[in-house]
Amino acid sequence: MDTSVKTEGFASFAEFYPFYLQEHSDVTCRRLHFVGSALVLAVLVSTVVSGNWVMLWALPVIGYGFAWVGHFFFEKNRPATFKHPIYSLIGDWVMFKDILIGKVSLIR
Repeated sequence: MDTSVKTEGFASFAEFYPFYLQEHSDVTCRRLHFVGSALVLAVLVSTVVSGNWVMLWALPVIGYGFAWVGHFFFEKNRPATFKHPIYSLIGDWVMFKDILIGKVSLIR
């Protein structure tokens, strides 16, 4: 593990995000996060368009389901959500954006 990246006691999201990225170093884990986040957005749009608000119950299952499979089976670590739920949720969407703009890669 890179000891230059802080692993606890984060005073801000800017301090947390390098740790978050380190915890998502496996490309399959990042891909699963990306797919889960994209599906969350698709369900949100579908919910708004259809007015079927019951579909919102699927959001945590989709979002966390894909992410946790990535962590437990590929990254082989505990999701940051367990210790840093708010920063981790923000990190999911910042990483999603960073993947979209090419700042974080989905290629090995």
